[in-house]
Amino acid sequence: MASDLSKLDPEMAGRDADDGIAWYNVQDWGVEGKGWEETEAYYDRLPAKAKGVVRDPVWNLSRHSAGICFHFETDATEISARWVLRSSNLAMPHMPATGVSGLDLYTRGDDGRWHWVGVGRPESGPKVQAKLASGLKPGYRAYRVYLPLYNGVTSVEVGVDPKARFQPVPPRTERPIVFYGTSIVHGGCASRPGMCHPAILGRRLDRPVLNLGFSGNGQMEPEVAALLAELDPCVYVIDCLPNMTAPLITERA
Repeated sequence: MASDLSKLDPEMAGRDADDGIAWYNVQDWGVEGKGWEETEAYYDRLPAKAKGVVRDPVWNLSRHSAGICFHFETDATEISARWVLRSSNLAMPHMPATGVSGLDLYTRGDDGRWHWVGVGRPESGPKVQAKLASGLKPGYRAYRVYLPLYNGVTSVEVGVDPKARFQPVPPRTERPIVFYGTSIVHGGCASRPGMCHPAILGRRLDRPVLNLGFSGNGQMEPEVAALLAELDPCVYVIDCLPNMTAPLITERA
């Protein structure tokens, strides 16, 4: 598997760094939680064509990586990550850096459920390198990593011992649950990316999730509705009331 990955596809081979870690670029196998491929930057949540169509606050917030995650399998006993953030503002007064700018690691247990393992704690930015977990019990397992909620990323890599088996897992193809709404959907003020309620429900229902929460800007706008209509989810969850007035609801509902 992982040890044979470079034989199957040389472009997918990890690079041995000076610190003795084999690094794998997540873009090489893809992320889950994006509704469009044609994005201005890889980890954006709205398509490039939305720029100039949706309001600027919505566009700027869409560059946060809320809800985006990736999967892999490994028998490594230590898992690291390095990522480049869009903003060096790692935290907010009411939300910790682990939720705003961190990476969140889960593993699927023998019971079939996803269990939290560890979080990458950003201490400086925009370039971050951190251990997501160490001292793991030996064994080959499936993992999921959630990306930052209130920051964007331009690059994400996961690192393991070069001798460890490592298998990238492509994003699932099942029809997703699409959440559209306010800061509550966006992830405020979760302590970790995996603890916002769309992510929790995604794990419990074992479904891909698209998080289209826009903090302070979930207002059921026609321009956003037109974009939502392009998607093919199993269900839409629209939760915009906290950002709307009664007249606005009457106009747009």
